[in-house]
Amino acid sequence: MALNKEIWLNTIQENFFPQNSFTSKSVDDSAFVNNKTVHVPNAGSPSSVKKNRTTKPATVQTRTDQDLSYNIDELTTDPVYIPNVDQVELSYDKRMSVIANDREQLQKAAADNLLQKWAKYAAGITTTGANVTTRSANGTGDRRAITKADVLAAATLFNKNDVPQENRYLLLNAAMYADLLNDLTDKELSAFLASADAQNGTLGRLYGFSIMMRSETDEITDRSAAPSGGHTFLTDTPTSEEAATLNAIALAWQEKCVSRAIGEVKMFDETDSPTYYGDIYSFLMRTGGSHRRYDKKGIAVIIEGEAVEETVEETVEDQGHE
Repeated sequence: MALNKEIWLNTIQENFFPQNSFTSKSVDDSAFVNNKTVHVPNAGSPSSVKKNRTTKPATVQTRTDQDLSYNIDELTTDPVYIPNVDQVELSYDKRMSVIANDREQLQKAAADNLLQKWAKYAAGITTTGANVTTRSANGTGDRRAITKADVLAAATLFNKNDVPQENRYLLLNAAMYADLLNDLTDKELSAFLASADAQNGTLGRLYGFSIMMRSETDEITDRSAAPSGGHTFLTDTPTSEEAATLNAIALAWQEKCVSRAIGEVKMFDETDSPTYYGDIYSFLMRTGGSHRRYDKKGIAVIIEGEAVEETVEETVEDQGHE
């Protein structure tokens, strides 16, 4: 009887993880990550200016500065148990695979957390394009696609607020990025792609924004223009009713208007456990971030707009009478 040969490769196909380079486009507060709270002093209003002052001595004023602060979060992974049999019988190194994957997953969670911190109180702009299936990963139903006009609206908002022209960024999820490219003319698309800067992780420039793309950004349940209590984000698996209210977002920001504090990944391990007969690993990271200005200028979210109800026109044919 013939025996079939079985081959076990000594490498394993690892998981894919999203691009997190957008986090570097911010003010780095990582030196303070091992504190509970980070304080960012904000200057108060400048002195008023009068033309041809006649009243002297002038009234002396004081300036009241503002204290903006944010707390540091502690992110931890679930412990992973690797039995001894997996270490001696498998053809690949499961320990190294677990360590690499869980570190990447923790860094993804830190980037997701930072994105929410930046977007929480950002001014809202709704999309105005044609009806499309929602670009939210967990949402259902139709929304309006993002267009170049929506990007221009964000640029105009920044210009009105005197936000510096340099180092402006716009982060889109993969589907919204495709919608934006689809809205460009051939000439605009050619210019956009020609302005890409791979070294800095940007795919092109549009209306002063360096465009970045990530598989997913985030999802919110509101379309507030200026939320007093902050935007509401998806925190758990949505119900069917909640899924119908989820809207994908794109995030626009200026580098000096947001902060990041990202600590090192700390690994905890218990090797050769006498009770588990194997090894146990887990990971921890301290991270935080915030808008950096008390007036919240220099940040905006482009939110999926509500789908437009389509009307069907009926054609009535005139019939002749005998």
